[in-house]
Amino acid sequence: MASTVARRYAQAVFEIARDSQSFDAWESDLSILNAVMSDPVTRSFLESPKTSEADKQALLDKAMETSQPDAQRLTRLLQERRRLATVPEIYEQYQALVLKEKGIVMADVTTAVSLDDAAESMIKKQLSELVGRDVEVRSSVDPAIIGGMVARIGDNLIDGSVSSQLRRLHERLTTTNA
Repeated sequence: MASTVARRYAQAVFEIARDSQSFDAWESDLSILNAVMSDPVTRSFLESPKTSEADKQALLDKAMETSQPDAQRLTRLLQERRRLATVPEIYEQYQALVLKEKGIVMADVTTAVSLDDAAESMIKKQLSELVGRDVEVRSSVDPAIIGGMVARIGDNLIDGSVSSQLRRLHERLTTTNA
């Protein structure tokens, strides 16, 4: 769950992007900033009290040099207010807002093995038909589900995993025989 601070920054960036029709530019700029903050060495450097503010700002300016001016100002603002740690959350929230604006929902799909492109495409199609909207898939692998898939779209959970089916079968068998 994203923090209130991250949601507010993401909402502000989203509104700026919507007003200027610059969703892709902001996606790119936030992606760069997210990559900077996701690197453990760089993040440690930026969060260290031993690093001077000038050195921190120089690193951020260099990383964001090809970004739009508003993104550069956002980066400086986040640095000044010591909010750089929220960048991954801001990025995630921004992406969710853009998808919602475009009428697309995000589905977190867990499978026992990695999905190839054809399988992911088929899952997208089936989930789109089920929810009546375009679906983007964010996949993960969990061998514990044995087979099938588990999909979460918002608050809805679709559990078609083999492990879940085996658990339900076990419950039916044990309650029937009791």
